[in-house]
Amino acid sequence: MNIRESLYKQCELFVGNRLISIQDTIGELEKALLSETKSSAGDKHETGRAMIHLELEKAGRHLYETQKIKQVLLRIDKKKLSKKVSAGSIVYTSRVNYYIAISAGELKHKNELFFAISPDAPIGKLLLSKQVNDSINFRGVKSIIEKII
Repeated sequence: MNIRESLYKQCELFVGNRLISIQDTIGELEKALLSETKSSAGDKHETGRAMIHLELEKAGRHLYETQKIKQVLLRIDKKKLSKKVSAGSIVYTSRVNYYIAISAGELKHKNELFFAISPDAPIGKLLLSKQVNDSINFRGVKSIIEKII
């Protein structure tokens, strides 16, 4: 598997695992809501149900955001090569290597370390449209773009 496929698959796995986790949480909360029985302490019962509803809303927002991230990932053209940094680019700098896709943290391919970042992240915005030998300054640290795949 080439580097582009490897990094993309790792991002897919990241999103897939996140979706499964959120769906499991929602399932558990729905189960808890159904099993919440009316007790003699009515206020306690209502408070418990309200807390479960709040957690369900929160999980629903996480699900929505993760589905949006999945859509961003699906729109990346895995075959597109560009001389300028864009979504889907693999960027080697003098300090750190990046995969411009989604915010998925550290990824590894063979012995190389990459940070999967969103084009909307602060560092992603700095990198977009840059070319080899361009430099960026992020949080007082200068990096030079050495290679773009």
